Amino acid sequence: MKFRPCIDIHNGQVKQIVGGSLKDYMDQAEENFVSKQGAEFYASLYKKLNLSGGHIILLNGVESSYYKEDLRQAKEALQNYPGGLMVGGGINADNAKQFITYGASHVIVTSYVFKDGKINYENLEKMVSAVGKEHLVLDLSCRKRGDSYIVVTDRWQNFTQEEVTVELLEKLASYCDEFLIHAVDVEGKASGIEEKIVAMLAKIKGVKVTYAGGVGSYEDINKLKEIGNCKVDVTIGSALDLFGGNLELKKVISICK
Repeated sequence: MKFRPCIDIHNGQVKQIVGGSLKDYMDQAEENFVSKQGAEFYASLYKKLNLSGGHIILLNGVESSYYKEDLRQAKEALQNYPGGLMVGGGINADNAKQFITYGASHVIVTSYVFKDGKINYENLEKMVSAVGKEHLVLDLSCRKRGDSYIVVTDRWQNFTQEEVTVELLEKLASYCDEFLIHAVDVEGKASGIEEKIVAMLAKIKGVKVTYAGGVGSYEDINKLKEIGNCKVDVTIGSALDLFGGNLELKKVISICK
């Protein structure tokens, strides 16, 4: 089990937000933490601590007036830690390669692949052609509907028709190097993990998986490690002392190891 760092950029600032509160209208989000530091600060810190495989997420839509500043910050972070970070947000087959050129180890995609409520395999194959399977992460962030977890797109605002299952993940594994799963209903709330999702992710073979959402205590990390059979990596945002929370970064790293 590995700790994966994160840098979330919204309205041109590094932030931690409540995931389910994100809205394109007027670029709204409920904020847990707004940093006085830019994205490059965090990239340099992660590099110093030898924390690789983290992700940068641009939380504004490409049509937002803030997206250009989000992009500038992401580019600086990638250049500060080349090969150490992934990036997602507004990425498609036309612009994916430039992010690899900036220094991203991988590009992260949801909306471009989960198009019009279902998987667009043509777009998925375009992404593989653009950057290669070894540089592609599929983000199957999901929200609960009934007893199922459904993939959501467009900055977690819209439900698709695709349910997150072991079968779906195994089918998509041949197209990507890793999966990133945000449990959006608990994202940014530090209220506990979605155990059902973690148990599902532990069954996936042959591809790395990172879980994000709801970790609020050291006990949550240990529970994730147990349910995930030490196979599921974790990202922690709002609960981390780095972002105003109570969990010490070095202790989190130690527990994950």
